[in-house]
Amino acid sequence: MGGMGWDNGFATAEFPDSTQKISLGTVALSAEWQKFEIDLAGADLSRVGCGFGWVTNDVSNFGLSVVRFSLDDIHYEFAEPRLTPLFLQSYASVAPSADAAIINNFAYLYDNAAAALALSHAGKHERAQQIADAIVYALENDRAYSDGRLRNAYSSGDPHSFKGWLSGKGEQFARIPGFYDREDGQWYEDYYAVSTATGNLAWAMLALCEVYENAPARTDYLSAAREIGDFVLTLKDDAGGFTAGYEGWEGSEVKAGYKSTEHNIDLISAYGRLAELTGEARYTEAATHAETFVLTMYDEERHCFYTGTGEDGTTINKDVLPLDCNTWALLALGDRFEDATAVMEFVEQNMRTEDGYDFNTDKDGVWFEGTAQVALVYAQMGDTARYEEILALLDSNELPTGSMPAADRDGVSTGFIVNGTDILWEYGNRPHTGATAWLAFAQMNYNPLRCDF
Repeated sequence: MGGMGWDNGFATAEFPDSTQKISLGTVALSAEWQKFEIDLAGADLSRVGCGFGWVTNDVSNFGLSVVRFSLDDIHYEFAEPRLTPLFLQSYASVAPSADAAIINNFAYLYDNAAAALALSHAGKHERAQQIADAIVYALENDRAYSDGRLRNAYSSGDPHSFKGWLSGKGEQFARIPGFYDREDGQWYEDYYAVSTATGNLAWAMLALCEVYENAPARTDYLSAAREIGDFVLTLKDDAGGFTAGYEGWEGSEVKAGYKSTEHNIDLISAYGRLAELTGEARYTEAATHAETFVLTMYDEERHCFYTGTGEDGTTINKDVLPLDCNTWALLALGDRFEDATAVMEFVEQNMRTEDGYDFNTDKDGVWFEGTAQVALVYAQMGDTARYEEILALLDSNELPTGSMPAADRDGVSTGFIVNGTDILWEYGNRPHTGATAWLAFAQMNYNPLRCDF
């Protein structure tokens, strides 16, 4: 490793690696896996472009016309953790030439909040704190806002802006994702990514509360959750529920008028957790306000929850029936809702496919995130056999990397369009952080929406 910009002990570049090459020399490989370690004790690793490399030649492989070998699990081990704020990439990267590559650097807030919850519950507290630290940094260092809102997505990796990149306020800021168009030489940001959705804020609150409970000395996590919660209180509709947030770029953002059932379900749990941790009545009242709205979206004859209202805030949207409005409602309401069996009968009849559960009622594919949600609902209802059956299905679709694809095929429809565009919102067969988090929830039989306020 190292050595970029060096030649025979002399620096040959203006900014060489901070260390000269450190090598094991020539090693002999066999047909079996072998472990090699490069000792980096005392090495200056502050600026390294060549993190790992190998070279071979015909002298070392005399008489061989072809050399083939495999590498796996290359990583650095430090005596002390070197943990920095980190947003996880939401989807596995695809080739830069593919259309889907435009979201290679996207770290959606919801996916990261779900991952933080899963990691924290699994005991991976340091990893969960990296995500929580990124959320706190983003909250405190938005390029335009300081009112408690977060964006729907950030650039994956370290959220800090690059050296010399400053906001209009002359300060560092949390990087927002986008893509560069080579044809017109322009950088583009995504309408949804720069916007603020209430449900995503609720999941950030849940994640911060969970990580705080496992790291009580980090009071900044709870303070951040309260700051976000107080911002969402400004979206309270006295007629019922909370509106969906703000859409568009700063300076031209528009307050959404519609109210999402899913968002309000999230708020039941998020405010419930805040109430548990702070004892403040206003958060209990907010959770109750969200729950009251969610219950108005329940159709007692069809036994399903509708998606929410139109932009007028009153007309009920019955065009799309999402699975998660129903599964999440049951996970959040728990014993406070007595019609769970009937709701699951609706789900089985209208959203179950041969291999799992779809996002909506057209049954055009399996949405693995929602399938994991169904498993947890059955676990909560005490139907262990059904839970284990669905869990086995999920495990059989888990990839060798441990990740879970968003769907069992490309083009699984949701019935919605992507905010600010005319593009159909679809899921594909691409490894997804959100789906992987829900796989973990199902495997651990952990309900991230538990709420007993």
